[in-house]
Order: sequence, then structure tokens, then C-alpha cells
Amino acid sequence: MEQCHKSETSVCKGSSNQLTLLGTPQNHYENLVRMYSNCSVVLENLEVTYTLQNHDLSFLQSIQEVGGYVLIAMNEASVVRLGNLRLIRGQTLYGEQYALLVMSNYNRNMTSVTSGVREVQLSSLSEILRGGVKITHNHLLCNMETIQWGDILDQRNPSMQFKNDSFPKTCERCDPVCNGSCWAAGPEHCQKLTKLQCADQCSRRCRGPKPSDCCNQHCAAGCTGPTNTHCLACSEFSDEGTCKDICPPLKLYNPKTHQLVNNPNAKFTFGASCVTACPRNYVVTEGSCVRTCSPGMFEVEEEGVQRCKPCDGPCPKACDGIGVGALINTMAVNASNIESFRNCTKINGDVSIIKESFTGDPHYKIPPMDPAKLEYFRTVKEITGFLVIQSWPENWTSLSVFENLEIIRGRTQQGKYSVAVVRAKHLLWLGLRSLKEVSAGGVLLLNNSQLCFTRTDQWTRLFRSNQQIVSLPGNAPPQPLW
Repeated sequence: MEQCHKSETSVCKGSSNQLTLLGTPQNHYENLVRMYSNCSVVLENLEVTYTLQNHDLSFLQSIQEVGGYVLIAMNEASVVRLGNLRLIRGQTLYGEQYALLVMSNYNRNMTSVTSGVREVQLSSLSEILRGGVKITHNHLLCNMETIQWGDILDQRNPSMQFKNDSFPKTCERCDPVCNGSCWAAGPEHCQKLTKLQCADQCSRRCRGPKPSDCCNQHCAAGCTGPTNTHCLACSEFSDEGTCKDICPPLKLYNPKTHQLVNNPNAKFTFGASCVTACPRNYVVTEGSCVRTCSPGMFEVEEEGVQRCKPCDGPCPKACDGIGVGALINTMAVNASNIESFRNCTKINGDVSIIKESFTGDPHYKIPPMDPAKLEYFRTVKEITGFLVIQSWPENWTSLSVFENLEIIRGRTQQGKYSVAVVRAKHLLWLGLRSLKEVSAGGVLLLNNSQLCFTRTDQWTRLFRSNQQIVSLPGNAPPQPLW
């Protein structure tokens, strides 16, 4: 698993696919394994979806924190193993309401439920900083009704939605030592209380009922002692195991000279951590590691580091991509947003083109998109996120509208991939003739039955890390060289 920064913490990006299935369920599962194996902190959202009954989810056991929401949906695997997840930050919420969703985890035939999730093992989950909980349509799921959510949730009046299913199911009761609250049978699955039992003197969390058991105000999810070095997680930032409200600034005020001077102990903010250097492929600006520069700034490389600098006059036209700015809640390019890509040279975010881009979406009253408007992408030279093609006009044999695209940075990825072309059965070649770099993330060309010129070495020479992968199943067979 790629380490985003040098520390004991292994960081992975997570995803924002919601209920989208990329490829077959087996492909989808393999993406999950690649994305989350040995990962302890998920920067964005943890989405566990479309697993099958025979799939082993023990690779999720390493996860301790999630920055956005946790979605567990459409699964048939019987046990979801998240026993070390302590904290859900809820920086991004599903449907702008929920930090934890467990829904529709079953498979049924005409007469009965045949498989589905029976246990969601969250025995370490102690705090959700923002957002509510939704647990519905899980016909075999046990023990969720025993959880004291008031101990976990921080937000006042959070959204709560529970639907108890009437399907008959056999559940083992909580172990007697759990006092009636557990995630699964057995003493190791008791709910751990860190708020409801606290003394009145405690400002946030505690490790026991006495005033001396209060956690430091910067702790999240509980603690093992009274100081900000004893926290199980940090509510704001972690600086090498010490919880703080801010990271050490780049400049300090010198009262003798009345000037700002460089701070020798300065660190950058990255997610909920303080780091000495931003991860490769992120941009440095004002003491933080960011994916895109603010308006009025543009990205430059200085001594191998990407930095944001003020524009000297008008900036090159950088446009919001999918998942950013005006398109933050948008899943794909469609008729309602295609005009925003006109004359763009850089796209801050993602480009995702799916079936509904061309058929429209009656639910959201979005009409079909005119394929000719894909020509707007001909001016684009850089995409900071990913490029995903899941549908393409039938009479177009290449992706030549992206012929001037030079760099795909992969700061966000679709299941570990920053380039994915899936089931575009009319494509004969890609036509990405200007592409010079894929900075992060892998390449997936899947089930494009007529697609030629897909050699692995054509992609690996564009990579910047030996952890980037190429997957090329189901395309046209390679042609002989004679």
C-alpha cells in the first residue's frame, strides 16, 4: 500500500463512488482489496459495496479512521470486519446527512433471503464527529438495535434512520459482560462507552466514570490517560502522536526584531495530520497540502515541489471537474454541466463519462447530452483527478477529443485507478497522443472488445511510481508485428 507520508500511519485516499459498480463484482472486490489493504487512515470515504458471499473482508481490519463517511451497501458477504475503526470524522456526508450507512445488504430469491451481511463488526467505533446514521433493509443483520448511538454521535440532533426488518432471523445475544450493547456475539464485540459514563467535569470523552478519567479536550474516540499524548485519535490534528488544534506554523513572530521568521519546526497540514513535507503529487500552499490551487492562483513546480503562486494577470482557465466546486455533488459529465468545460485548459477534479451522460437522468430531470459537445475537452491539457470512461458514442472509434491531454495527476482515483476505460465496445484505439504522465493511480482498460494498441509498456513509461499498476483484461487480442 502506498504511504502518503512518512509515519507509522498508512494513508489511503478512499473513494466517492457511492453505489456505482466499476466492472464485475469480482473486479470491484479486487479494487477494494488493493485500495484498503494495510491502510489505517482513509482520507475520504470508505465505501464497501457489492461484495459476494465468498469474499473475505478481513483486509479492512487495519482501518482506524475515516475522514468522510462509511458506506456499507449491496453486500452479500456475511461479516464486515472493521474491528479497529475508532473514528468517523464525517467531513463529507452521504446525502449531506449521514456519516454511517448500512443498507440493502442481502440477496434473495423469490421466496427467501439467501445471503447477506449478518455482522458489522465495529467494536472499536467510539465517535462520529459529524453526521448521522442510517441502517435500513438489512434482512439478516444482527445486534445493531442494541447500540447506544448517543455515546458515539457528537452532532446535536443528528439524522437517524433505522428500519427493523420483519424477516425472521436468528441472532445470538450479546455476551453478559456487554451490558446489553454489542456489535456481535462474544465479549470482544462489546460496545465501548466513552461519553455516557463520563463525569460532569469531562469536556468531551473519558476512559471511565471518575473525574480523573477525563480525556484531554483534543482527544477523539477516547484515551488511555489524561494528556494530549494519550488520545486514541485526535479531534483536529495529530503531530507525531500529540493531538493539537493547529499544526506548527511556517512562520513565527520574533518579539525582539518585530519580524516574522522561519519556524525550524514548521509542518504542513495534510488531512488530520501534521507532516514535514506534503505527499508527492499534492500542492503546497500556505502551510497546507491541497489538491488544487485557490482562485487567482496557479500551480508551478519549484525544486521538484508543486506550489501555488498568484497569477500575474489573468490565470489560465482552470475549471471545476466532477467532485469539485460547483460540481462537488455531481457524479458525471452530463447535459447540465458540459458547458462549464468549454475552453478549459486544466480541470481541477475528475472527468467521468457514464451511460447516463448520454441517456439522461429522468430522476434529476437531466436531458441526454449531445455527444458533439465532448469536443469541449479538446482544449484540456491537465486533469488533476481521474479520467473514467464507462460509455462512449457508438460512432466514435477513439478518445481523440482528449488528444491534447498531457497529464493526469490522479490526486483522486476511482478504485485505485486514475485512468479507466470500461466496456466501450466501439473503441478501436485511445488516441491520447499527447499524454506524457500519469502521476499517481493505475490504468484499467476492461472489456473493450475492439480496442487495440494496449501494451503495458506504453503506460508504465508514463508512471511516476513503481506502485502504479496496469490492468488490461478483455480487450482486442494483440496483433502480430509482421
